[in-house]
Amino acid sequence: MIFRNILFYLGLIPVTIIFAVLGTVCFFLPYTQRYYFITRWSHFFIFWAKITCNLRFSVEGQEHLPLQNAIVFSNHQSMWETIFMQVLLPPQTWILKRELLSIPMFGWGLKLLQPIAINRKNFNSVKEVIRQGHERLTLGRWVIIFPEGTRVPPHAIRRYSKSGAALAEATGYPVVPIAHNAGLFWPKGYFIKRSGTVKVVIGPIIQTKDKTAEKINALAEHWIRQKVSELV
Repeated sequence: MIFRNILFYLGLIPVTIIFAVLGTVCFFLPYTQRYYFITRWSHFFIFWAKITCNLRFSVEGQEHLPLQNAIVFSNHQSMWETIFMQVLLPPQTWILKRELLSIPMFGWGLKLLQPIAINRKNFNSVKEVIRQGHERLTLGRWVIIFPEGTRVPPHAIRRYSKSGAALAEATGYPVVPIAHNAGLFWPKGYFIKRSGTVKVVIGPIIQTKDKTAEKINALAEHWIRQKVSELV
């Protein structure tokens, strides 16, 4: 397992540097071309983890994905799912901590994809999520939200934030709940990835029109927690 992980990073690091350098000179390209190029890194990451670490995945419930763009709520256990979403779903944006944009190379590429970067200490952060989220949705992009706000161990429970549900209430876009067990194979705080199959389950659409943010959050949280408990 250690040898596999060493091989994984030996391949990932130079590819990351190449994408970071080339990505910074792609700022003048239209968003769709820029997004396509930069997210090839995500496709490589998932492929390379499968080849070197034998970290595979299975997806259930793809028939639940709507034809139009939507808001995705997902549990957050690992770094794996943040990357896999770009393989699973069409062009998208993410609600994330503004500090991530300061990470050398990784943050530079991330910024070019126009995420919704917020300062959690700012009491107006929910208003910013609604404003920027509505802009991204209007442009046809999916919005990915991890309501727990940080990576949580598979058996732990953390309160859901209200920003994603507030965005759904304000815009009326449907919510797609997604559950997975990636934390069993790549836990928070570990560089070592274990072999196995990450199970990803896409739940039925939650229609948000005429629903409060509290109701939307409760429906999504109930389905995700129940499914995660089955997966772990």
